[in-house]
Amino acid sequence: MSQEPPEPPNTVPPDLQKKLDELGEYLVWRIGTNENEDVLIVRVGLASNTPRFNELSSLRNVGERKIEELVKSGQVRVEWVE
Repeated sequence: MSQEPPEPPNTVPPDLQKKLDELGEYLVWRIGTNENEDVLIVRVGLASNTPRFNELSSLRNVGERKIEELVKSGQVRVEWVE
């Protein structure tokens, strides 16, 4: 008698996952840090607003190790780009 493994606690319901996948086709994002803060900045916006990203201050590239460090310490800011 085999049992199915328990569902991970952060699993997204299938219908919501489908909607998120569909929405993802229309989103653009940039991830990095700026010169003044040690905060991971995640900028997200609709693809139609891509030119607006160029008007914002530049973000510095950041490696996976630094991303993980900033996320674990709660140093993350999400910005919606309109």
